[in-house]
Amino acid sequence: MLTVVNFNMHAGVDGWGRPFDVIAACASFKADVLVLEEAWTNDADGPGSGQAEQIGTALGFEVAGCTLAKGRRARPHAAATERWMPFMGFRAGVRSLFVSSTRPLHTTELAATRYQQGESGTWGIAVLTRRALTVEGTRTLRLPPLARDRVHRAAIVVDLRVDDVPISVVGTHMSHLHYGSHRNYADLKRLLHTEARPEAVLLGDMNLWGPPVRAFLPDWRRAVRGRTWPSWHPHSQIDHILVRGDIAVVSGEVLPPAGSDHRPVRATLTLG
Repeated sequence: MLTVVNFNMHAGVDGWGRPFDVIAACASFKADVLVLEEAWTNDADGPGSGQAEQIGTALGFEVAGCTLAKGRRARPHAAATERWMPFMGFRAGVRSLFVSSTRPLHTTELAATRYQQGESGTWGIAVLTRRALTVEGTRTLRLPPLARDRVHRAAIVVDLRVDDVPISVVGTHMSHLHYGSHRNYADLKRLLHTEARPEAVLLGDMNLWGPPVRAFLPDWRRAVRGRTWPSWHPHSQIDHILVRGDIAVVSGEVLPPAGSDHRPVRATLTLG
């Protein structure tokens, strides 16, 4: 059996910029494979020292990562309350994350004190696999940029052999539908037809509900159904685990909040 988990970690901070223990959170998932979105690396710490690598070192995972954007992470807000984020917390004046690669941030964002006092770094995705698993190959599939999207999009494919069954695990972070993500879904569908093995698991923050995800990726089946966002009062599932080929889903569940605005999702699978 194989236990897989997806977690959008919001750079390890809440909406006020207060950090949470990402290593303890990931340890609690009891995963064999862990896919992370919005993993952060401070520029001051240098390459290979980001959150994904710290988690991998602490918990015994191999790490395959990919940067999607540059940005700044705000420091804890002096007026933070017990709420996860301030009211209207995506405004530039109180936001905790500023990311962009394909086009510049707005002038109001660049002028915000939260931005100017923040720490610069990179934001991306990662696939972490237990060192006991046999990794046979890793590659990054870049998706074409979308005109309205601020960040690059990609998928990481890791080929594994589990119980002598060859499978691929794919991690991604898709854009929003109103940014034109349907184009990237078409690209991803085409690429995974040849770049991933017939037995495969796809995990990610899809920024889209389950039925349209299935419509865009008809060869894949949902392993988890449940509300994941926002973590404090979820009304939608945008974080998904999907499978294809000769893979059976033993269990699939949404896990309790772990510090981010997304709830983690976990599935236990049997192969072959």
